[in-house]
Amino acid sequence: MELFTKTLFLCLALALTNGAPASLRSGRNAALPDRCEGIEFDAITPDEKGTTFFFKGPHLWKGYHGSAQPSNEHFKELDDIHNIGHVDAAFRMHNIDNPDKHDHIYFFLDDKVFSYYNHTLEDGYPKQIQDDFPGVPTHLDSAVECPKGECMADSVLFFKGHDVHLYDITTKTVKTKTWSHLPVCTSALRWLEHYYCFHGHNFTRFNPVSGEVNGTYPKDARNYFMGCADFGHGGGYRPRKCSEVKIDAITTDDAGKTYFFAGPIYMRLDTHRDGLHAFPITRAWKEVTNGVDAVFSYTDKIYLIKDDQVYIYKAAAHYTLIEGYPKTVKEELGVEGRVDAAFVCPDDNTVHIIQGQRILYVDLTATPRAVTQNLPLPLDGIDAALCNAKGIDLFKGPQYYHYESPMILAMGRMAPLPENITSTMMGCQD
Repeated sequence: MELFTKTLFLCLALALTNGAPASLRSGRNAALPDRCEGIEFDAITPDEKGTTFFFKGPHLWKGYHGSAQPSNEHFKELDDIHNIGHVDAAFRMHNIDNPDKHDHIYFFLDDKVFSYYNHTLEDGYPKQIQDDFPGVPTHLDSAVECPKGECMADSVLFFKGHDVHLYDITTKTVKTKTWSHLPVCTSALRWLEHYYCFHGHNFTRFNPVSGEVNGTYPKDARNYFMGCADFGHGGGYRPRKCSEVKIDAITTDDAGKTYFFAGPIYMRLDTHRDGLHAFPITRAWKEVTNGVDAVFSYTDKIYLIKDDQVYIYKAAAHYTLIEGYPKTVKEELGVEGRVDAAFVCPDDNTVHIIQGQRILYVDLTATPRAVTQNLPLPLDGIDAALCNAKGIDLFKGPQYYHYESPMILAMGRMAPLPENITSTMMGCQD
């Protein structure tokens, strides 16, 4: 009998290790879903620190790389014990006028809403959706925030089927539209002022006001929003070492967005919270196909200079080329010859044009525009220039020269000691 019992236990052990499902044989990790296999997310949202979370059932992925983790390791109430095994929709609130709500993240499940800050559930939650968002339906498919300037007012888009419920945060009113041309969005994400509807393992980018879709969609999310083997985009661009950086142009627009340009790509430098990412220049400025030589911003417009042409774009939520452009640099700025770099300081009406070892001053309020000063520059080979409240930086290869003000730059006869570009400045690798 004892021999029979031992034999029975041995057979059971072999069955569990060899014949049982892999999830039982190899432990907890084998049961984790793999987003690179092409799954459909339940919800996507960034948190207050800019980390984007992708939700599927009781699991989530933190950021664009890495394996799935149990949701309750980050949001402890998201578990079966609290009957919140998954979420229907999620978004990060944009409400600067109300710091008690701004940057809080909201989860929706059936007819309930949960508000979190710093991954901690707020007192008084969960609530009925109608308590916080009157007029918004239950059992949502997805949600995404839409700040003023991208929508008419600070708003939230709630998706249910093909209906989109636009919720005005200030007036607490809802307008419902039907966007039957969009797929049913099982999750939605706002990233770098663009809006993405996720469906299956694909996504479609859309206009948050009209629902219009421009470009070729759907696209596979694995090529763009997560690090998966055999997937990817961007022409193989990888961040360079800081010692190898060479930028062509840099500017900060009136909205505080800072862009640098290098070859055919550009990168937003003010988006550290939501991640730095390189894009083709034609993504934002489709008419500029071969890189830029110089760039500057002035009165809600951005000026891109390439060869002897100036392209001027209105700096709305998305840049649009002003009718009649490009024009020649001579016609627009009264400057002849190739432009190496350009900058405009905050609250100033003068664009400073760098050509070799000369710096030209052009009054942007004059008609026609013409050079008012032509001064020597104690440097040569400048690639790009930027002026902000901290002063002026002139970039040359992987280094830059800092000046406290335009006056010091104009009066200087000797160049300051160069400083090295760092990862915090350009997103490069130290």
